[in-house]
Amino acid sequence: MQVVPSATALRDAVAAARAGGRTIGFVPTMGALHAGHVSLIDRCRADGCFTVVSIFVNPTQFGPNEDLSRYPRTYEADRAACERAGVDVLFAPTTDEMYPAGEQTRVRPGKLADALCGPFRPGHFEGVCTVVAKLLNIVQPDFAYFGQKDAQQALIIRRLVIDLAMPVRIVTCPIVRDADGLALSSRNAMLSPAERGQALALYRALCAGRDALLRGEASIGRIIAAMRNTVVQSAGSVVIDYLSLVDPETLEPITLPCRRVLIAGAIRLGGVRLIDNLTVEIPPPTP
Repeated sequence: MQVVPSATALRDAVAAARAGGRTIGFVPTMGALHAGHVSLIDRCRADGCFTVVSIFVNPTQFGPNEDLSRYPRTYEADRAACERAGVDVLFAPTTDEMYPAGEQTRVRPGKLADALCGPFRPGHFEGVCTVVAKLLNIVQPDFAYFGQKDAQQALIIRRLVIDLAMPVRIVTCPIVRDADGLALSSRNAMLSPAERGQALALYRALCAGRDALLRGEASIGRIIAAMRNTVVQSAGSVVIDYLSLVDPETLEPITLPCRRVLIAGAIRLGGVRLIDNLTVEIPPPTP
């Protein structure tokens, strides 16, 4: 595995692979790698790609009162995980490499960024779009792999590459969960043991919403009330940012009946913010 700190060195490595007939796959991360990240790498390699992984904790996607300083940084463990997973090139740039002095340009997303997490994290998706656009321009992959846990982010990036005419296919991979259902997240490492137990409230709430939909509940208000009640019963001290039922492609509020629903939520435990989602396919009524 090559480890490169500069865009120039990365471009050279990718150019050599492409000259050898390889397809380029890219997995962007902020480090603190877990089995969810490894599943993206595994999918990339299974697709036959020359696999590039980036590790960069992007400061522009954190707000002034968010957890940039606390975000887990485990570079040596991450490097070893990439080596074990069969990564071809690890790109580990500095902040100065990604945001050199004098840079001024930002990439601002459209209305997809106004839903769900958008109102609670102003500027977040602008930071995400800016760094992802930079990384895609540097790597110029054929495929880029993102996790469904960040469903809103994946949709925004899919729109980004369409609108900016980037010749890359975005591949969204399934959420990886612990045995008890908690979605894997780098931020889980910031939870105390007690908070780890409380964090399950979000997944339980999403499941309550799913079960209500599949039972035929026709009131969105009652479904969301049941989800909120599940959170309160499971972890009374949790702060709910949102629990929403939206269209999986547009993130706009749904009306029932419909065939597909994205149930999404975000909660805060102390200083840790967690997100999760489920996509529900509702079968047509039997005649």
